[in-house]
Order: sequence, then C-alpha cells, then structure tokens
Amino acid sequence: MSLSDSSLKESIKDKLLFGNEPSPELVAILLVYFVQGILGLARLAVSFFLKDQLALGPAEVSALMGIAALPWMIKPAFGFLSDGLPILGYHRRPYLILSGLLGALAWVLLATVVHTAWAATAVILLSSLSVAVSDVIVDSLVVERARGESQSDAGSLQSLCWGTSALGGLITAYLSGFLLEHFSTQTVFAITATFPLIVSLSASLIAESPVEQQPGWAEVKQQVSQLRQAVSQKAIWLPAAFLFIWQATPTADSAFFFFTTNELGFEPEFLGRVRLVTSLAGLVGVWLFQRFFRSIPFRTIFGWSTAISAALGMTMLLLVTHANRALGIDDHWFSLGDSLVLTVMGQIAYMPVLVLAARLCPPGVEATLFALLMSVTNLASLLSYELGAALMHSFGITPNNFDNLWLLVLITNLSTLLPLPFLGWLPSANAALPNEEAPDLPPVEIYEPHLLGSTPDSSFLPELLPEFFRNSLSPKQVEEPVD
Repeated sequence: MSLSDSSLKESIKDKLLFGNEPSPELVAILLVYFVQGILGLARLAVSFFLKDQLALGPAEVSALMGIAALPWMIKPAFGFLSDGLPILGYHRRPYLILSGLLGALAWVLLATVVHTAWAATAVILLSSLSVAVSDVIVDSLVVERARGESQSDAGSLQSLCWGTSALGGLITAYLSGFLLEHFSTQTVFAITATFPLIVSLSASLIAESPVEQQPGWAEVKQQVSQLRQAVSQKAIWLPAAFLFIWQATPTADSAFFFFTTNELGFEPEFLGRVRLVTSLAGLVGVWLFQRFFRSIPFRTIFGWSTAISAALGMTMLLLVTHANRALGIDDHWFSLGDSLVLTVMGQIAYMPVLVLAARLCPPGVEATLFALLMSVTNLASLLSYELGAALMHSFGITPNNFDNLWLLVLITNLSTLLPLPFLGWLPSANAALPNEEAPDLPPVEIYEPHLLGSTPDSSFLPELLPEFFRNSLSPKQVEEPVD
C-alpha cells in the first residue's frame, strides 16, 4: 500500500468513522442503521394510504399506530431468543436475514394486495417486527464492540451509528413528500421494499463463528434473575413508573394529520419540508441539551420542560380556530414554525429520559434492562395512541369534521401536566456526573414529537438518538435513593 493510500485510509478512519477501524462487520452494522433511517421514505405514504385509500378516520389511524408499536414492547424477548435459540448454529446472521426478508415482504404486500384495514394492520405489524428484530441484533453487536473501546474513544461507535441513521432519515425527509407528488403510494412502498433486503445481505458481513453445541438456557435464566432483582428495587421501578405516566398521555397526532391535509389542504411535498425542518430541529434540541441543560437536576428539567411544552402546545389552538389568519400569519408558515419550536422543546424534554434510563441500569444487565425500560416507554406510547383514538371517537372527530378539535387539543395538552405531582419519584441528583464511568449502550429510538401534519410511526420506522451525552450516564446511580 502506498503512503497516499495509507494516509487516505487513516483520514477516513479518523474523520468519517470517528476512529473506528474499518471492517466488514462495521459496514454491516452501519448498513442496518442506515436502513432504519431511510425507511422514513414511506412515512408520509403510509399516512396518506390509510387516510385516502383505506378511508380510515383519525381515531382508527391512531389505534392502528398503537398496535404497530407492539413488537417494540417486547424487544428484550428477541434478545433472549437470539441468545438461547441459534438457527443453523448462528445467533445473529439468520435473524438478520429473516428480519430483512420479513420487512421486504411487508412492503411488497402493502404495494400490491393490501386493501383492507385489518390487512394493513397485520402488514404494518410485520414491518414493525422486522425492524425491531434487526435493531436488537445490531444493538448487541454495538454493545460488544463498545466494550472494547478505549476510554478516549468512548461513545464513538454509538455516535457513528446514530449519524448513519440520521443521514438516512435526512435524505428521505423531503423525498417522502416529493415522491408522493409524482407517484402513487404503492410505488413508494415498492421502492421502500428494496431497503430491508440490504439488512439481509449485510448478514454475510457479520463476523460470527458457528456454535459447536446447542446452548442451554442457563445464561438466559441467570440474566432474567438479574433483571428481576434489578427491577424490584424502588430506585428503579419508581422512575420507570414516572416515565410510563409521562409518555402515556393521549395524543392528537392523527387528528392533526387529517386536519392539515383535509381542512388546510397541505400537500405531501410541503409535509416533506416539515419533516426535513423538524429533523434538523431535533438535532438542535440534542445539541442544546448537551450544551446547556444536561447538568440540570432531573426533577427540574422534567418539571419546567413539561410546563413549557404544554404552554407552547396551546399555540395549536390558533391554527385550529384559524386565529393565525387574523394575525396575518399564513397556515403554512405558522405550522412550520410551530412544529420547529415544539420539536426543539420536545427533544430537550426527552433527552433526560434516556439519561435517566441509562443511569438506572446496573452493570451486567445494562443493555437488557435499558431495552426493557425503553419497552416500558413504548408501551406507554401505545396507550397514548389508544387514548387519543378514544377521545377522537368521543368528540366525533372525522376526516371532515373538526368542530371539536380545539377541545381535543386542550385536553391532550393539559394531560401532559399529569406527571408533575409525581416528580418526587425521580432521583434528585443531576442528570450529568461527568467523572463517573458510562455504561456501554446502543443507540436508541429518537423522540417522536407531536407535530402538525404528521402521523408519527416511530414504532415501525425508528430513527436513532446520538450518544453525545454518553459520558454523563452512570450505572452506579442504581443504588441512589428516591425521595
């Protein structure tokens, strides 16, 4: 190898790979995360497909999205399954292949034979299962590799994984709306079906030796025992209960998607612009938290961010009642600015969730317990969608009747204040303790803000959160008493 080739390789390693040694397995890991980001191409297509072609109402769409979150509630079970039940002697490759094939099948079915609400629910659930399984497998690889990092390189792999997925998400943010202006939803689904196949192909790059004998379930049982011991501690289950309440308040997302498209006449291309702007705003929120807010005590940042977000959420009433027009603000500009501000605030509010979840994880079961805590928040998200669906049905909100949408906005925003009396369940210490060692954790799903003109489907089209705050996470806080 020439000197110039060697210098180029080192430059790529340092600048693009954050110091990680290039290898086929690293390529496989990054490909899986990139696919998770680029699957957002079909995000708006799914929303318009359910609304226009299946003629579902806001309440039905909200209920369907809640069901789609089911696989993300049992992610730890997939980890136990791959650890205890190898296929053809391998723990990871076959599961990645299967997940990619299932994902491709789901999108092909959406593009061809799905014409009923029940079929759509089943296929979207299949797609959700596909991404959840591949996410568990690749997360385990990230954790293993992260444990081999030097202190100076700590967090570099997680940041690289997030950046790769964020790149895929940003690439497709605007395209998700642009393609719908020129092609049918079925065409977008067919294009999307090719991406999960990349996950299947990447399995061949995983460095894995076949197991010589079928493993027993002893290790799995031991890990389950450790998890049971951990979650029985008051210092863990009380904060987890708070996070559940915080995430379980009803959402009006589906109703707003119908309102912005049917009432305000927003086109897919503009909604794609909103996605692009809010994706970038989410990064700004992450940076602001890391730069200014990560040392603020949990109770303080949860309390203030919840109150401020609820107040800002009330600005949606201006759009619903068309008061923004009386103020001389165009619907498009108002919704774009409102979504941008709410995304930044939502990301700042959600970052402590991940910091707290990581700090609650004791050594030895940190990755599994972290996934379990995230499953709790995913379960709360399902409840959020279903409660929202019930409210929409009760208020008679339909694809063309938004008379009571203002009341839904009022209730959903006020309900976000319900967790405030339970702030005492959170640890009183600061969110950041930079001098303590951080656990090795995989990237996790990013917060999906409640935005105008969008139906969040993070349950089956996840994005990732950067580990910029990784040095502030501490598993040692598991023994910290809760006042």
